[in-house]
Amino acid sequence: MTPTAAPYVLGVDTDATTLREADHLLRALAAELALPEGVFGCTHLVRDGRPRVALSLAVEAEPVLRTARDRLTARRYEVRDGAWDETGRAVLYPGAAVLTGTLTVAELLARSAIDRVTVLGTPHEPAPDTRLVTRDHVRPHWQDGRLVLAAMPAVGGTLVPFEDPDPTPCCADH
Repeated sequence: MTPTAAPYVLGVDTDATTLREADHLLRALAAELALPEGVFGCTHLVRDGRPRVALSLAVEAEPVLRTARDRLTARRYEVRDGAWDETGRAVLYPGAAVLTGTLTVAELLARSAIDRVTVLGTPHEPAPDTRLVTRDHVRPHWQDGRLVLAAMPAVGGTLVPFEDPDPTPCCADH
């Protein structure tokens, strides 16, 4: 279920300016709204004169999003139908909570909604028994209707998700 193809999708405008801030907000809103298992919660970079990170929530049941829309609107969020784009970065998705520690690619795919793993700089997908050190931070993106995790080679023949959980801010050493 992609965020744009799901039966019921809400876009939520925010004042978040970083992915970390948007991740925290998305998790807090999902908990506050008591969203069900199986929800897809994504972040979307918006660059329209007011750069920010917007959110989308996708579920199978309309009443869930109708209630969420009412509660978000009451909190003064701007809410719209549909996701911001088709390439959202998934933070909440089925299986996300169990992607911790080191897993094989096969385990990652079996335990979550992630459809595919790619490795930067290589034309082929990794072998199913390739170990992936999750760093407890797995943020796949939607690509052509599939949830895809970009990974990169790491020490000892392992992989790590491309997105670093603790990125160094630009110009931190200046």
